[in-house]
Amino acid sequence: MPHHARKNAARSHQEVSGLNRRAALQDIRDALPPARESRRAALAPDAVDDIVPKELLALVHDHCRRSGRHLNEAVGLGRSHADLPSEWRRLVLYALTDALAHTHLLVGTLAAYLQQQGVDDDLIRRYLQSPDPDRYITQDALDHLSGLMGHPVPDGELESTWHFIGRQIAQHTGNDQPPQ
Repeated sequence: MPHHARKNAARSHQEVSGLNRRAALQDIRDALPPARESRRAALAPDAVDDIVPKELLALVHDHCRRSGRHLNEAVGLGRSHADLPSEWRRLVLYALTDALAHTHLLVGTLAAYLQQQGVDDDLIRRYLQSPDPDRYITQDALDHLSGLMGHPVPDGELESTWHFIGRQIAQHTGNDQPPQ
């Protein structure tokens, strides 16, 4: 379908439903439940807002690369298993939920960083396009951020998986190859 025909079809649907794609996506975001046992990040004593830390740039790169790989895998598996519906459903949804999990953790980690930096909750709500600034912040996101920013594991506790992975991402900042 040519580009202008798709746009016309979208306009027609919008006139009937009253929603455009952006508004419909906002409805989906508003319906998302808060993270189970959502958390709030503690304010960092050394909050600095003049530059984006290289660790955050590496974090976004790493998770977007992994999410993109899972999304591309969903497309490829969808094409190659179109004649096997049960395999198609299973494999495509596995790949999509893997991409979703990476994206959810990334958003939660970034939101936790903003809270640590003392960014106003109204701004965080606006950036997350969510009525709840804590919606994506889980203990995993806090652990991930802690490892990413080089914070030590408290004495007597085991290092969590996401703290370790955050540390790995941070160690590879400046390298051409992110951690596998």
